[in-house]
Amino acid sequence: MGNNKFMHYAFELAWILPSVAVPVAILVAITLTAFAVGIRVPDVAGRVDPKALSRTPPFDQPGVKELAPGRYEVAMIAQVFAFTPGEIRVKAGSEVTFEMTSRDVIHGVKISNSPVNVMVVPGQISRVTAKFDKPGEYLILCHEYCGSGHHVMAGRLIVE
Repeated sequence: MGNNKFMHYAFELAWILPSVAVPVAILVAITLTAFAVGIRVPDVAGRVDPKALSRTPPFDQPGVKELAPGRYEVAMIAQVFAFTPGEIRVKAGSEVTFEMTSRDVIHGVKISNSPVNVMVVPGQISRVTAKFDKPGEYLILCHEYCGSGHHVMAGRLIVE
């Protein structure tokens, strides 16, 4: 009888330990991702009228602005089926802050080989900053289906 009781407890323990360990492991992974690795949710930098972008700074003149040596700001507009500007050039080792919004529908902005991965919503300004140390060409893709021409919506970030 004592042996059966021990087997019963061992069986319960075999289920209890993983049911506690798995949530703890997930919480540790989330904590590491949030703090140690530096992955952040993009800031909501404000709101804008998507119909008035041509009259609303900085989106009235989308493009790259050098704030200081090695620091750039990019005002970017996503629209069916293009990014404005379609090509961005910065120097290697630069920190780039992207301020983005959408003119029409929800888009996504993913810059390959970088931590930039942002949902771009009409009327909302999203802000994200990333450092680009390695020279090369980085593909900018829309990762949110935005219509029949979604597959051609791309841009380039060139790090010189």
